[in-house]
Amino acid sequence: MENITRLTPLKQPIVFELEGFDVPPGYGSLLFILALINYTVVLLGNGVVAFVIIIDKNLHRPMFVLVCHLVACDLLGGTAALPRLMMQFLTGQKKISYASALVQAFCLHMYGGALQTIQGVMAYDRYVAVCEPLRYPTIMTAARLHTSCALAWIVAFILIGVLFAFHINVPLCGTTIKDIFCSNRPILRLACIPTPINDIYGLTMTWFLSTSVFLIIAFSYFRILRTSIKQHRGNSSINRKALKTCAPQIIVYVIYRVAALIMILSHRFPSLSQNIKKFLGIQFIIVPPVINPMIYGLVIKELRTSIFRHFIKQCSLKK
Repeated sequence: MENITRLTPLKQPIVFELEGFDVPPGYGSLLFILALINYTVVLLGNGVVAFVIIIDKNLHRPMFVLVCHLVACDLLGGTAALPRLMMQFLTGQKKISYASALVQAFCLHMYGGALQTIQGVMAYDRYVAVCEPLRYPTIMTAARLHTSCALAWIVAFILIGVLFAFHINVPLCGTTIKDIFCSNRPILRLACIPTPINDIYGLTMTWFLSTSVFLIIAFSYFRILRTSIKQHRGNSSINRKALKTCAPQIIVYVIYRVAALIMILSHRFPSLSQNIKKFLGIQFIIVPPVINPMIYGLVIKELRTSIFRHFIKQCSLKK
């Protein structure tokens, strides 16, 4: 009722309280351990992939550089949400300052935005590798690769930055965020006034980004599929190795989209309990960062071989 009946704008310093999960007595420690395991897997899996790519000079190629950028996205999303969630489970502390709430919200939106823009760059890279193999070294030069990666992050940063710029000077009349983490809409639901500009921009930006990346990926893999079919008819084995590297990105993209879809659909079923809705709503943060490094580490042969080789080397050194 506080968020509805309070009409006087709050003054800084504002401290929010997350609604969080409804944790039964005695289950907080168990949930903390589960969240800790999840976060440990995120750090370990993504850390191993990034470490191996950095130290193995044979993997200093565009595809693996882009994988490192996806690893950075996964670490950003997991770190923005999971440590605070663990603290909620362990101590029951759900308060968060206004500045910390905006930082968490920005990082989570940045995670979702950069993940998509980098996947768009990956799709273009695979398109050039398969469809223009002879020109690939001249097209995807180191300078162009790093420029593309920088643009992917910059575009996401600008889009999300503008979204949160609409928070400036918006008076807030409530302090209870009805979610387990902070994001754009739950914060602005506490505003004393309507925020139609933010609503319109947020929907437009989400549609534009998702549609643009989908079209880039669809176009790239349609051309890749057509090229592979032509090569198969000619009994040519050129680019088959490059074609196999396309599978991980498709799987990663589908996992992210399915997780996001589950989050959206969970709000369309009022019969579901609040805890189930919140659990489904956080899947896009806790599932992709865990599964993505496993997909790249197991599916891509060069990366898998390098991981096993360095693991065996480290074990032999300890002996």
